[in-house]
Amino acid sequence: MKRFVPACLGLSAMLLASGCAAVEALDDKPNAGPCPVAGVLYDASRLVEIEGAERHENVGFTGAVEGVRSFCRYVGTNPIDMEVEIDFAFGKGPKATASSRSYPVFLTVTRRDRTVLAKERFDVNVTFPAGADIVRVTEKIPGIVIPRANETVSGTNFEVVVGFELTPQQVAYNRSGTRFTINVAPPAKPQ
Repeated sequence: MKRFVPACLGLSAMLLASGCAAVEALDDKPNAGPCPVAGVLYDASRLVEIEGAERHENVGFTGAVEGVRSFCRYVGTNPIDMEVEIDFAFGKGPKATASSRSYPVFLTVTRRDRTVLAKERFDVNVTFPAGADIVRVTEKIPGIVIPRANETVSGTNFEVVVGFELTPQQVAYNRSGTRFTINVAPPAKPQ
């Protein structure tokens, strides 16, 4: 299952069908160079739904990217064949209206100069078991193919960036640096 090819960006169906396939070995030669850097975009690293004032009782669903790992293989003139694993933590607050939620996520391949080569959006579907308000999930995205102009182009020329698809308000909240914390101080005693 190949994801990024030179003239094709319509890959949503392949991303939705992603499984646990490993990157295939091309031969016994070492990679021509290091793998592309893979990470999360800070502004899109978390999703927080708050209805009304920023208080615990107004929190709906939350999500955070906790880690991104990548594996790659390329030798000779072959393209870079990558697999990415994304660790998520999802939360369900008092204002959550269901026991399941579909979280919109993106994966982008860029040149190191930030030129976007390909971007795909996919959903991570989460069901919260009865009594659970936190679920951790690892999504494996195999078959990311990054073409190279020739065999001297290494993985250091590319980046793979992931994050949540957010509203402008959610992006502004993340950029503000605000970190939602639950007030754990006991209530004041009446006098």
